[in-house]
Amino acid sequence: MTTPLEKFSAAMRDLPLVAILRGLSPAEAADVGDAIVEPGFRLLEVPLNSPQPLESIALMRKRFPQALVGAGTVLEAQQVRDVHAAGGELIVSPNFNAAVIAEAVKLGMVCLPGVMTPTEAFGALAAGATGLKLFPAELASPAVVKALLAVLPSGTPVMPVGGISPTNMTEWRAAGAAGFGIGSALYKPGKQASAVRDDARQFIAAWTGTIRA
Repeated sequence: MTTPLEKFSAAMRDLPLVAILRGLSPAEAADVGDAIVEPGFRLLEVPLNSPQPLESIALMRKRFPQALVGAGTVLEAQQVRDVHAAGGELIVSPNFNAAVIAEAVKLGMVCLPGVMTPTEAFGALAAGATGLKLFPAELASPAVVKALLAVLPSGTPVMPVGGISPTNMTEWRAAGAAGFGIGSALYKPGKQASAVRDDARQFIAAWTGTIRA
């Protein structure tokens, strides 16, 4: 049996891109999930402010056992327990909340809290975070990633989220970004699965270097 951490580690080696599916409905979960997973995505996040997010998580967890499926916008420890009960293995937050991280660690889940400052980053790691979500990346820059990585423990995954596109990934990667969270540039409510698939391929191509900014 593959653990959540093993799935995360494999995805970070192969394609460290988190698909943020904000607004996804359970009716779309299979088709949109196929459009993202078949090209190569293995990290799937359904924010809890989506319609019936726990149902979508349960559906995708069953359909894509090879993927690490979980929730975003997780703000409370009880929500961590709810996501775990639905089969989710990934907890992503916009902020650093030690109680959320502690609950995720206790349940054996991968946890990526949102941070912006060194104080938040070190606090999140001390609480047991698997990696760090630099959010919102629009408030930061590649130089911020480089500065953070100069003081954080070696190997700490820092993943910018917010405003990431196939054309600006290169500069962030050059600064040391380990991966990215990708939201509305990949999926937004009402977007056809075929269009989602096309954009998923664009992001994968940008990551693998077959296209350049």
